[in-house]
Amino acid sequence: MKSAVTVVVATLSALGLVTNAAAASPSAPPPRGPHAVVSHLADPKDGHDAEDETEDLTDAAQQYSDIRNAPGLTPANPQAYYAGEQQGRQLPTLPGAWQELTNKPYQSDALDYRDPNWSNSTGGAGHVSGRVSSMATDGKRTVYVGAADGGVWRSDDQGAHWQPLWDGMPSLAIGAVAVDPSDHSVYVGTGEADFSADSLGGDAIYRSADRGRTWQRIGQSFFGLRTARIVLDGAGHVYAATNSGLLRHDLNNWSAPWTTVLAPATGTQTSFATDVRIRPGSNGSVVAAVVVNAGVRPGDENAFYLSTTGGGAGTFTRQASTGDLADGDIGRTTFTWNSTGSTLYAVVQNAKNTGLLSGVFRADSGQPGGPWTKIADTPSLVKAGAQGCGGCQGWYDQYVAADPADPNHIYLGLEDIYETSDSGASWQVIGPYWNFGLPCWSSDLSKLTCPPTVHADQHAVAFGSDGTAYFGDDGGVYSRPAALRKTVKWNNLNEGLHTLQYYSVGAGRVPGGDAIWGGLQDNGVSLLLPGAKEQVSPFGGDGGQVIVDPRNGLRAVNEYVHLSTARTENGGKSDFTTPSYTTMSPSCDNPVTGTVANPCDPGSLFIAPYSADIANTNHWVAGGRYVWDNQGKGWDTNCGPTACDWQIVHDTGAQVTAVVAKGSTIYAAWQFRDTTTGVYHSGIDTNFGGTWHRLSTPNLPSRYITSISLDPARDGHLYISFGGYTDKWVPGAGKGHVFESGDGGANWADDTGSLPDLPTTSLVQWNGLLAAATDAGVYVRLAGSWFKLGTGLPNASGQQLVVAPEGTALLLATHGRGLWSYGIRR
Repeated sequence: MKSAVTVVVATLSALGLVTNAAAASPSAPPPRGPHAVVSHLADPKDGHDAEDETEDLTDAAQQYSDIRNAPGLTPANPQAYYAGEQQGRQLPTLPGAWQELTNKPYQSDALDYRDPNWSNSTGGAGHVSGRVSSMATDGKRTVYVGAADGGVWRSDDQGAHWQPLWDGMPSLAIGAVAVDPSDHSVYVGTGEADFSADSLGGDAIYRSADRGRTWQRIGQSFFGLRTARIVLDGAGHVYAATNSGLLRHDLNNWSAPWTTVLAPATGTQTSFATDVRIRPGSNGSVVAAVVVNAGVRPGDENAFYLSTTGGGAGTFTRQASTGDLADGDIGRTTFTWNSTGSTLYAVVQNAKNTGLLSGVFRADSGQPGGPWTKIADTPSLVKAGAQGCGGCQGWYDQYVAADPADPNHIYLGLEDIYETSDSGASWQVIGPYWNFGLPCWSSDLSKLTCPPTVHADQHAVAFGSDGTAYFGDDGGVYSRPAALRKTVKWNNLNEGLHTLQYYSVGAGRVPGGDAIWGGLQDNGVSLLLPGAKEQVSPFGGDGGQVIVDPRNGLRAVNEYVHLSTARTENGGKSDFTTPSYTTMSPSCDNPVTGTVANPCDPGSLFIAPYSADIANTNHWVAGGRYVWDNQGKGWDTNCGPTACDWQIVHDTGAQVTAVVAKGSTIYAAWQFRDTTTGVYHSGIDTNFGGTWHRLSTPNLPSRYITSISLDPARDGHLYISFGGYTDKWVPGAGKGHVFESGDGGANWADDTGSLPDLPTTSLVQWNGLLAAATDAGVYVRLAGSWFKLGTGLPNASGQQLVVAPEGTALLLATHGRGLWSYGIRR
């Protein structure tokens, strides 16, 4: 191992990546510590139709699951990730530090980037960050935020500045945060509970007694944990609503195991507690919870449960719902008592997950059994002014919260934010999904009078003791006074919250350095130019893959979901009058009216692959069901209903997961699951040698092929990477994550070696090194050995790894902590 380390360090030194003698030896392992917003000029149905929204989310969920769980039909053993993450910690770490690139604010409303078809600028969300799943306050000025895969953050000045508290922990997926006001200790439950496409499970519940500087695990590990809420009862107990039921722990002896006080499911059903609350004024004696089967499915246990004797095991009784809410209608639910504890409110997703709410309900008895009165549903919320779909995604985004100072003032979070001042008799939209379509909006900036709003898709709310209300959504954190006011300005708190969820990254040279592009979950495509004070968003919605001209970083191809692509040659700049993007998509799902190709591709993934030829930047290939070739047209590529430069060169009969080209040779990885048998298949088709054929790959695992890396100097030499986990964790998954062929794929060698058993998402060849991004870190291979690459990289899942145009740096897209670089960027 010493000789291999010496070789690697010598290689890095030659590249100028090791700049001091102290860095010449590897450091010890560190201690343990989808859906879419459619452009405003697309068909309005695409953005507001419940069926379309649910279909997109389902497609995204399936892809994200396949990458991590295939060939299994059910998720991998949740312990698999943590075992792999620990494997990575044991490898020697190569010198050099990762540097954060996205430490500048991300402006979604940049006024110079207003393409009339693809931009969401002037939607009103302003600076944005990634999805916020939970929040808690401590006094007047301190706010804690839990992010989807971005860890825990703290602000001591009401959100003006933020600092990360969680980057080195095993999992950055956060579901719940709570603060004990008596001693200011902080509780964090890992694992999201909102059933999004990219929600990840956690490992445990933690406590910090020093405001997040150090963390202690409470009780046992819960691999695959999803935490919906943490509450303290003021009587010596903390409760956690989780996918393992309702848990309770005494506020002492933190190493003692958690007690499961409520888990009513039997047989194949599961007890997912989606909320827990303590009734105000009860001194901890009245505890209510809601339990549903797996969170999104009908089940006999779907109901409210109540304890009136302190919440211990065996004290909860099922509450038969009466009035307008029937037991069979209860799916994922959040609820709250008002400030006096006299009235109970609940927002309930349909148990069959039809894309509609069962409704918003009020129990004037204050009892979880009701009788319940329906005070809102999807049709009434749309009538009240919803810009979103009025609750079609209640399994993803929902909350109901009571103003601590006014028992009749209630907030409701769905796609928009609503409030009622009369206990639900009437509702007002106070945080629109966006400003497009409102009377105040105009394409003429001189006539645009809309105030800033929040980002779409609401997940969390918290109240400070100074009367400030904080709101968390897919674009980060916003605040406003909690009390009712006729005119309220939203405060945007995202400038320093670096939790962006990237799918991709690309870069090209411009004067002064590199233009860096990246596609994000629900935050479009970002562009960071050298010396800029903030990133901008030329392209809205969900951003997928990117192609960037390495010699001219203002020339890029951006992707909306399902291979809907558009190209720009000026970095996406537009004043809304002249399009900066040319739509040229071969997808049947292209949302821009009048541009759907004929023929078109009906079978692309949610985030579909396409790439530039490694030897010719103007030659592009793309994959859906078909393999498409733009015939080398580059930035002259056009595609529409009567003529299209994209040509079908091969039919996989499946779904392409990765596609690359070198000259006339193309490789396309694919997947499909037999709908009759449920058996998962993957493989590679290529025209290497002159004709298209399916490679015989008997020694390759049948898992999702995430990337293909071609050798620029040697034809037929390539590497491939696999997602998922090996058959140690998933039956039938086979062995290995990285394979090499020297003969165009006729034969393969397993190069996995000591690489951690983790979903391996991206491979690149870089100055003699093979680099691999995984769900927990980046690793490099040289002389037959694997090493962890560099220090300082947060433990968010890696999505794509690319080589910067100058060749001396790697760029990494993470799904929760933004973009990072390793090496010397010139």
